[in-house]
Amino acid sequence: MTALRPLRARTLDDAGRLAGVDLARGLAVFGMFAAHLLVTPHFDAAQPATWVDLVNGRSSILFATLAGVSIALMSGARASAGSSPASGRTLVVARRRLVVRAVIIWGIGMLLNATGVPVYVILPAYGILFLLAVPLLRLSASTLWVLAAVVGVGAPWLLPLADRVLVAAGPVGGDLVLLLGWHYPFLLWAAFLIAGLAAARSDLRSPRTLVALAVGGAACAIAAAAASTVIDVDEDSFLGRVLADGAHSGGMLEAVGSGGFALAVVGLCLLICRTPARIVLLPVRAVGSMPLTAYVGQIAAWAVWASFALGDVGDLSGFRALQPFWPFVAATLVFCTVWALLLGRGPLERAVAYATRVVIPG
Repeated sequence: MTALRPLRARTLDDAGRLAGVDLARGLAVFGMFAAHLLVTPHFDAAQPATWVDLVNGRSSILFATLAGVSIALMSGARASAGSSPASGRTLVVARRRLVVRAVIIWGIGMLLNATGVPVYVILPAYGILFLLAVPLLRLSASTLWVLAAVVGVGAPWLLPLADRVLVAAGPVGGDLVLLLGWHYPFLLWAAFLIAGLAAARSDLRSPRTLVALAVGGAACAIAAAAASTVIDVDEDSFLGRVLADGAHSGGMLEAVGSGGFALAVVGLCLLICRTPARIVLLPVRAVGSMPLTAYVGQIAAWAVWASFALGDVGDLSGFRALQPFWPFVAATLVFCTVWALLLGRGPLERAVAYATRVVIPG
């Protein structure tokens, strides 16, 4: 019986872990796989065959929202599941480690960009978002919710101006786009991270919180979709860009709709994992327990596969023609499940955690 305890603890069901957060992360990872590797038709609610288009934009926003949840968990008081922040020396260490983690994540993102794989790597933006979260760790849930709403509604007015500045800067602007991960502009994406932080500070162990996230998030998504059907403005005008709802448009309706979608997914995943369904979903949860490993592994495998099969890492249509999505999903599920059951924490997650502890002892 003693020999079985470590394995049991590694089934991702130990008391200190939120299974639904892992499930949501796993779905976000596979959503990004789909956005990278599948050619999706334009979404039409009346055509179920087009629903896969929901992954475009929304999966990366879910990823950013879950970053906020993860930061809350890392910086929370002991046994609080992120619902209350740490204090004193513990909080100081958490903030410093978050800075180190941000630098490491940003650096990994730059390395992935260097592979030449034709995707917009999210990790540089992720690193910047981690830095932006450092001064927010002590804020209450209510303050964070208000801040997320203000940023989500206000940032779309600034993004068109920021884009013009980057374009006017010429080659320097192009370098900044790469360094900042500007396909995921931190001015707006901070709203999603803050919303995730607020959700965790609202206590993700409470059924009331989970229902509120699911219902409130769905209401935001529906309201944004409804608004997009009645608002009639020139898409290329300043106001059109501010109010845009398209994937990666940086518009207000995208922020409200896709941000609400992300919160609804988090709430639903946590509710689902309060049922026996969490056992069946263990492989997806295993992927979500090591999202950095899964994400980096996909890009690295893509670079190797495309190099050998096509002789050109940057040939996106050629690589998609190889139909790599399901092989990637299957390989990721198997690897992450076996690793989680036998070894626990993912390899890159373990390496990043070790590096942060070495740089910032505590």
